[in-house]
Amino acid sequence: MVYSEQGDYTSSLKNYETGLKLYQQIDEKEGISKTLNNIGILYKSQQKYPKALQYLKEAYKIQTLLSEKNAPMTLTNIGVIYFETGEYQNAIQFYRKAQKGFEKNENKRGSALLNNYLGDYYKAQKNFILANEYYQKSLALYEEIQNKFGASLALYNIGLLLQEQKKYKEAVHFAAKSLAYAEEIGVLDQTYHSEELLSELYESLKEPEAALAHYKNSIIARDSISNQETSKKFAMAEMNYEYKKKEALLSEKHKREFQLIVFSVLGGILLIVLGWVIYNRMQVKRQLTIKKELAEYEQKALHLQMNPHFVFNCLSSISSFIVQNGTDSALKYLSKFSKLMRLTLEYSKGSLIPIDKEIESLQNYLELEQLRFENKFEFEINSSENVEFNVGLPPLLIQPFVENAILHGLVPKEGKGKINVDFDVQNNQLICTITDDGIGLSESKILKENSVTAHQSMALDITKKRLKIMESITSKSAKIEILELNSNKQTGTKAILYLPVQYIS
Repeated sequence: MVYSEQGDYTSSLKNYETGLKLYQQIDEKEGISKTLNNIGILYKSQQKYPKALQYLKEAYKIQTLLSEKNAPMTLTNIGVIYFETGEYQNAIQFYRKAQKGFEKNENKRGSALLNNYLGDYYKAQKNFILANEYYQKSLALYEEIQNKFGASLALYNIGLLLQEQKKYKEAVHFAAKSLAYAEEIGVLDQTYHSEELLSELYESLKEPEAALAHYKNSIIARDSISNQETSKKFAMAEMNYEYKKKEALLSEKHKREFQLIVFSVLGGILLIVLGWVIYNRMQVKRQLTIKKELAEYEQKALHLQMNPHFVFNCLSSISSFIVQNGTDSALKYLSKFSKLMRLTLEYSKGSLIPIDKEIESLQNYLELEQLRFENKFEFEINSSENVEFNVGLPPLLIQPFVENAILHGLVPKEGKGKINVDFDVQNNQLICTITDDGIGLSESKILKENSVTAHQSMALDITKKRLKIMESITSKSAKIEILELNSNKQTGTKAILYLPVQYIS
């Protein structure tokens, strides 16, 4: 506020903004609204009207919430800005709101100022009757509270209004009284304006001597204002110089000591930060290693759940095959089963199996099932040229879907069926597609519901868990889609696995 009074608007604004931040930190609404209001008035005095409106309106919002008595004054200032920018409709709206506020709060000083502004508004609208009425109201209120500064301004405005209506003699009375108040309280600015107005009025009344006398007095007042401003600037400059000189002497004395302390502290902080960064990086690396190992162990655990499930199903097939086909055929079946188990055990320890070994395993398994179901179906396994030889995938991930295709799709079907297993790489994903031309999902579901021996399959749930873990390890997408094929050309089911491309080192 002191800087503002001295006309140092930059320093004033800087301190206001610092104060505003502090008020906001402690959430003191009243302090926030006052500071916003002061910043708005500061911008208003510099005629930076958009900025002024922004801060004043923000202040008014808080004032309304707190029911502050100062809210009508803020509305008045907003109205003045709109008036100064020629937006008269907005100006009168805010003036009217302020008028209602002053009526509730009984703020005579604020009301007197508002009436003065309303006089200016109606004067601009060429409504001299209402303009005079509001100027008179303003004058009455200022004199009631013995505010001679405000009264001098109101008298001057009435004089100007009468001058515009060419009522020169009446105007002289008000201008003279305005001058008397201004001289009494020593306001040079108002003295200058009142003297200038009297000079113009006497000139209009054809009284050159009086006009000249008041003109000379206005020049004296104007020069006094100029000298006063110059003296103030010199005094401020001298004060600032002395202050900076003393400040420089004091700061020089402690500068080296301060620098030594600062460098020592900074060096210590730097060493601490460096040590913390190194330690933190080691901890993060350790946590990532543990997380990856944990995910791999979990993947292996799920894989091991699949092994007994798969073996159980194969042994059931062998037992039924023995009953149905005799000892010789059972031995042939068992030979193929042992070859399949050898492959499974060989790669069960690792998290990935080479693509060619996976195809070999599926080949053996499908041949076993062909024997078991007496060539009920045909099969075909294809791998596109996009699939490289060292691409790997988790063991026993495809087999459960092939098994489901046989048991729930092709076995219940009348006639011979077919299974296609295709491997391809697209958009950095290994795509495994299992397609059958069996009875389809809907029909299979009905059969399961009607079957007394239906059992709950764990394969799909386990596979979904394995895919989630694969996503966490590789940070790449892994998902499954199961579609029912039901068109004129084909019925059946298609299972599509989208896996991240992984290579066996």
